[in-house]
Amino acid sequence: MDYETIKIIQGYAYWFITLLLVVLLYGYIYHLYKSQRSGKIDYEKYARLALDDGLNDKLIEERSNKDKKKES
Repeated sequence: MDYETIKIIQGYAYWFITLLLVVLLYGYIYHLYKSQRSGKIDYEKYARLALDDGLNDKLIEERSNKDKKKES
């Protein structure tokens, strides 16, 4: 391959990867929005996780002990 062909392939690959990453980003944002709206997950309570990081701070969620296998 000559230099010009490689540059053309790089250009097309750059735009394809950029478009793919934009689609994935907007898909992830839509997933977060849909989960928040349906009430499945409340992401706003996780926003203060880095600030409320002490041992005596209030828990974000109570731990459920349904699955005993994960505890060991």
